[in-house]
Order: sequence, then structure tokens, then C-alpha cells
Amino acid sequence: MTRSLFEEEHELFREQVRRFAEREVAPHFRDWEKAGITPKEFWRKAGEAGVLCTTIPTEYGGGGGSFLHACVVTEEMARVGASTGIPVHSDMVSPYLMHYGSESLKQHLLPRLCRGEIVASIGMTEPGTGSDLKSIRTSAVRDGDHWVISGQKVWITNGANCGVVLVACKTDPSAGAKGVSLIAVEAGTPGFSKGQPMDKIGLKAQDTAELFFDNVRVPIGNLVGEEGRGF
Repeated sequence: MTRSLFEEEHELFREQVRRFAEREVAPHFRDWEKAGITPKEFWRKAGEAGVLCTTIPTEYGGGGGSFLHACVVTEEMARVGASTGIPVHSDMVSPYLMHYGSESLKQHLLPRLCRGEIVASIGMTEPGTGSDLKSIRTSAVRDGDHWVISGQKVWITNGANCGVVLVACKTDPSAGAKGVSLIAVEAGTPGFSKGQPMDKIGLKAQDTAELFFDNVRVPIGNLVGEEGRGF
């Protein structure tokens, strides 16, 4: 089937991604499903193969491509039946950082995301809050040059694997949707912990976990975008 949507450069990229999927994904995917998580080694190999963060500019280590390059990656992973968490890492979190993060935050995180050295996730859903994002209870309180984050997230894609998570939290609990902000929290920060990968009926290798924040202190520069504009 020939489609007019993709140009020659996209189809050349498709061959590259297809070879990677057949070599590094298809032979191992059933084992990853049983484990409930995709190994860190996969992410590093995906970074080396240019499969991650295809829309991020080359100066930050990305592919410098268009959304169609991201579509190619999604299609080729689907072709081998694989759920890997790449769309959240490459097509959600990385663009958030690229468009709304400070220059220092971009320099600090994006090259490592592009190389697959760390995995990205985004923390929205909570035990009592699904699609009603304005009602989240996870809070971030300003304390000098830091945010202090407390709360819990659940059903977070790439949660167990994540090296950084963008946390949707309330910086102004009285303002509803206008009080929601996005703040980057790195794994290993004191007070930030993860649950085990959760069992699901599908997308089993795309790890999903609970995340816990117990007075987690992060620099004010970890705010992504403007305070109160996270919604």
C-alpha cells in the first residue's frame, strides 16, 4: 500500500526503525511482557539507533525531524506488536520540555532522554482523580528556592522505569484548573519513590506504576512552563 502522507525521507527512516524493531524488539518482547517492564538496555539501544525523540532538535541530541517521523516509530513498533512506552517518552514529555522548559532544564534532561540514558513519564492520574485533572490533590508548595511536592500518582506509564517524571500538581489549591503546574522530578530525589509495575490486561511491557511524593524538594527551575499554566 502506497500512502501520500509520507515522503522518501520518512520511508528511509522507516527502514532504519524496522530493522531495529526486528532485531532488538521482536525477539524479546514476550519476555518483557512477562516481566511487566521494558529493560533499560532497550532504551539505550533505541537512543543509539535514533528511534527516540525524533522531533527534538539535533542541538539537544534529537533527530530534528517532524511529527511524521514519530508516526513512523509508532507504526513500526505496532507492526511487531510491541508496546514500549516510547510515545510517552518521545512524543509527550520530551516536547513538553522542549517547548516549555528553561534552557538549563533542556540542556540537563533532553540529551539524556534522546540517548535513552533516562526514561521519561508524566504523572497526572491519581487514586481519586482520573480524567478530572483539575481535581488533583498532589501539591507543590514554594519554600525559598525549592518546590516541596507531596502526593500520589497511579497508572503512570513508564513509572517504574522513569528517570524523570513531569508531575502535575497544585501550586494554588484554591484556583481549580488555574492552579495546576508541571514540575520535573528526577528519580533518586529524596522522598520520591515508586511502586512495582502493575498488572494489566494489555500493553504489558509498557510498565505502569504508582508514584509517591513525600515532601520532595526540587529546585524552582524544575517548573515546566509557567506556574498555574500546567492544565
